[in-house]
Amino acid sequence: MYGLWKPRVLGAWRIPADGPVILAGNHSHNLDGPMLIGTSPRPVHFLVKKEAFVGPLDPFLRGIGQLKVDRASADRAAITDALGVLERGGVLGIFPEGTRGEGDFASLRAGLAYFAVRSGAPIVPVAVLGTTLRRGRVVPGLPPLRSRIDVVFGDPFEAGDGSGRRTRAALDEATVRIQKRLGEHLADARRFTGRVGHP
Repeated sequence: MYGLWKPRVLGAWRIPADGPVILAGNHSHNLDGPMLIGTSPRPVHFLVKKEAFVGPLDPFLRGIGQLKVDRASADRAAITDALGVLERGGVLGIFPEGTRGEGDFASLRAGLAYFAVRSGAPIVPVAVLGTTLRRGRVVPGLPPLRSRIDVVFGDPFEAGDGSGRRTRAALDEATVRIQKRLGEHLADARRFTGRVGHP
């Protein structure tokens, strides 16, 4: 990532130095995941769609600790793998919007709330800005080489209400709480980096 672009990483010190953590990022470009993996101060394990595990990418993704998930069903093996990362005190990366979208956290799935409430791990919001600003000439599907991409980490927060409840209502409440915090962080990150009105 540092060889091809110019990442500007802000707030990396906000990630707890040890213990389980969930990184929750906005997702508007395929580069967002690799950019987070490449700039995070701790190794990050993402749930990656199984379709990406093909050819030489399969051993590479496995080798750097990424987790295969079948998005067409409730993939119990992937859920167990993700919880295992947190139980071992690792960092789980999640794009809570599920798939690439506007990258504004407008539509959140309950998966992030489930992992956070179940594990008790704090959530660190992260905004990746600049990956969709303009197309590069060398590789049209990617940002221009050596362009600046901002990666902004926010303050960790707890998703649950402290009761330890894991009911559907508790997860729904946690999802609303998470959406509010992630949206606020994204807005703050855009203002701080001067990317207001831009992805």
